[in-house]
Amino acid sequence: MSDPYDAYDPTEHQVLNPATEEVIATVPAATAADVDAAVVRAARAQVTWAALAPADRARLLRRFAAAVDGHLEELAQLEVREAGHTVGNARWEAGNVRDLLDYAAGGVERLTGRQIPVAGGLDITILEPLGVVGVIAPWNFPMPIAAWGTAPALAAGNAVILKPAETTPLTALRLAELALAAGLPEHLFQVLPGAGAVAGDALVEHPGVAKIVFTGSTRVGKQIMAKCAQRVKRVTLELGGKSANIVFADADVEAAAAAAPMSFLDNSGQDCCARTRILVQRPVYDRFLELLAPGIESVVVGDPADEKTQMGPLISRTQLERVRGYVPGDLPGIRGTAPEGPGFWFAPTVVTGVAPDAPVAVEEVFGPVAVVLPFDDEADAVRLANATEYGLSGSIWTRDVGRALRVSGAVAAGNLSVNSHSSVRYWTPFGGYKQSGLGRELGPDALAAFTETKNVFISTEA
Repeated sequence: MSDPYDAYDPTEHQVLNPATEEVIATVPAATAADVDAAVVRAARAQVTWAALAPADRARLLRRFAAAVDGHLEELAQLEVREAGHTVGNARWEAGNVRDLLDYAAGGVERLTGRQIPVAGGLDITILEPLGVVGVIAPWNFPMPIAAWGTAPALAAGNAVILKPAETTPLTALRLAELALAAGLPEHLFQVLPGAGAVAGDALVEHPGVAKIVFTGSTRVGKQIMAKCAQRVKRVTLELGGKSANIVFADADVEAAAAAAPMSFLDNSGQDCCARTRILVQRPVYDRFLELLAPGIESVVVGDPADEKTQMGPLISRTQLERVRGYVPGDLPGIRGTAPEGPGFWFAPTVVTGVAPDAPVAVEEVFGPVAVVLPFDDEADAVRLANATEYGLSGSIWTRDVGRALRVSGAVAAGNLSVNSHSSVRYWTPFGGYKQSGLGRELGPDALAAFTETKNVFISTEA
């Protein structure tokens, strides 16, 4: 994931509609002093929140989920305007926030410790909240990824300070309003828009913040990890990706080719799980490209508010220029169409005929660009799939169950799908290998990641 932030005013930020380049809002930018004050408020609110009976915490989180559900369309339209997401995707994202809050609420009363057999007494473990958690969310999926950290942290008894990306603060601010309206304690969930180098750094370095959850570029993730290390502060990192889409000759090639376009064009390719390295076994390589071309060329790129649109703009001019830098005009391949005029538009693009180690083939472009590379056999496919510093996601297309299991075991990635491009479900763990991140989010263990384990031994000897 890249960090395409334009020049940032230290006191406020103009939020642009990436489809029109029009200013849709002006948002104050939090300072380091604002962060310090927010942490003090959050710490007080957290004590009250943690003291609630688990059933009461769960009930309030479900009320928060219901409030989100009652404002799904409003949240979706905000996401369309500030992030350029297609309206269908934006509705799914708002629904994902609701569902994740419901799922986390269900875990509150199941956040239990253990009783461990020991000699001479009784030994139990207790899971206690960390305190104040800082969540630094990205611009590519502002709502759901903010909720990935916020919902389980709140459910585990913590307070949360959310720092949204500079370009996409509006849905986060609205979610905080809905939380308060739902009855969550004041200051328990605070949103502080601001620059990463100001508000983000202040949150990372604050001694009163027990954990940082960050989604963004590997470069910035390393910086955050180093700063957290100075205070031995917990950190979860979901970073970049360059995921492989491996198509074997025995696969349903028609189905694989039909599914490939939106596996990397969804959200205009601004997705860490995008299958941007399409590896195709040589006997079906030409046939796959023949089937792929019409799918790429027919993708509808345009107004994200239009129900028929399949792909919207990139987030900013900075990101547009970054993507352009990876795709010189003379590269062979397949090219779709995109609007001209205002907006940060880039056409769906498939690059062929490049070396496996070309920058476009191994670096995260974070745009609607994929590379198709041929491979010879299973070992060659695994070698190419793993020939990147990332290891977040990927797909394997084959009719051979044994091959699917072998390749799944050999590809170094945290989330793999067979004959599918699905990566994220709120009820299953998500995270990466190598430089794609550290730790896991979502799934049944998400709440435990926001707790401290306390061991208590009670002697029973006279």
